[in-house]
Amino acid sequence: MATSHLLSNSLSLPNTVKYPSKSLLFNPSVTFKSSTRSLNLRAVLSETTTTVTAAPSSNNFQHCFSKADDGFLYCEGLKVQEVLDYVEKRPFYLYSKPQISRNVKAYHEALEGLDYIIGYAIKANNNLKILEHLRQNGCGAVLVSGNELRLALRAGFDPTRCIFNGNGKLLEDLVLAAKAGVFINVDSEFDLENIVTAARIAETKVNVLLRINPDVDPQVHAYVATGNKNSKFGIRNEKLQWFLDEVKAYPTELKLVGVHCHLGSTITKVDIFRDAAELMVKFIDQIRAEGFEIKYLNIGGGLGIDYHHTGAVLPTPMDLINTVRALVVSRDVKLIIEPGRSLIANTCCFVNRVTGVKTNGTKNFVVIDGSMAELIRPSLYGAYQHIELISPPSPSAENSTFDVVGPVCESADFLGKDRDLPTPAKGTGLVVHDAGAYCMSMASTYNLKMRPPEYWVDENNNVAKIRHGEKFEDHLKFFEDL
Repeated sequence: MATSHLLSNSLSLPNTVKYPSKSLLFNPSVTFKSSTRSLNLRAVLSETTTTVTAAPSSNNFQHCFSKADDGFLYCEGLKVQEVLDYVEKRPFYLYSKPQISRNVKAYHEALEGLDYIIGYAIKANNNLKILEHLRQNGCGAVLVSGNELRLALRAGFDPTRCIFNGNGKLLEDLVLAAKAGVFINVDSEFDLENIVTAARIAETKVNVLLRINPDVDPQVHAYVATGNKNSKFGIRNEKLQWFLDEVKAYPTELKLVGVHCHLGSTITKVDIFRDAAELMVKFIDQIRAEGFEIKYLNIGGGLGIDYHHTGAVLPTPMDLINTVRALVVSRDVKLIIEPGRSLIANTCCFVNRVTGVKTNGTKNFVVIDGSMAELIRPSLYGAYQHIELISPPSPSAENSTFDVVGPVCESADFLGKDRDLPTPAKGTGLVVHDAGAYCMSMASTYNLKMRPPEYWVDENNNVAKIRHGEKFEDHLKFFEDL
């Protein structure tokens, strides 16, 4: 890996980063002092040069966060420990900016030869700096609320490369979308009625796609399945003709330009996308036979990642696109793909400090300062996210099986269960991997745990803050002048 250099204009830091000795780092009795330095962090200064060689792996798993021969976890060429030592003392999200770029590039390479839009699903992660970077790398945006549309426009996305989804879109949000000129998916009878009303208010014709429920089982957790007959999303297949007749009845308000489907999330079998695409091109044929000029096929997103870090062979963007390529070409349509998780999840980890270790006699617990408030996926879905320590353990540290839990007053407050870890000392850094998607965007202030700051490591191994952490004073602002 590259040599790590962190530059700073705002902090006065030592010229050489020094780490505590093992005897101090792993002594549970050591008191860790809070930093009083300015929180206006641009980067951290380090003149320590370290040549990093990735540790050999039996499964050849590659990741922007990796353990090196020195036993430390690195983000690209930078020790996560260095970041932990110098940012404000609270949980935080740490991203690899280059990994975001690499993930987008993988989709562009897979889609080569096709006319396409990569519509990034903003619901996965709505950090403004990340959105700007994705837009600069050629992405459009997928929206599910008026505020997501406002944010997309603020980030500079081309509205003609944005798609507004959702089963309960509000009229005022639809008016905003109509005025902006984004694509709008028709999800139901009342949704169609609201889109017509919005078009009249905005005094414009709206480009719409019909979100058809293909009734394809994505073989994922029920909470993230969206394309089967029991889902709240999309129109029923047997109602297609009714919708076509209704669209014809509003020629000045609606222009039907495409069809859309979305099967679910964390999908690991690309033949599921092929099955859906085969159904969708038949619907395109049926709709074109009614006189409509269909230009777009939107197959949604949902490609899974290797959350377990086992080196499992999972489908790539190339695998996904090659599965549907011939069908897209055969109907001469522009393909819209809506990745979220597969663009951003593996670019980030959630960084915490160990508060302490305890046992109830039957269970061992590592208690950290982070919680379900900042990262709810394990509590909400029973989702697995890989957890590890960021520094080498003490030679005397015993391995044991732990539940990794936070301080929130809920038994559901866990980040991982039954994890084999070296027993960590108080203050040890611990990360939850693959936290870029559906983690910070779903964070809450439960127990008045304020949402954490976010940082990223760039191509030169500089670290920059890309979102300020919330403070207690921010909470009080909601009650001013009441």
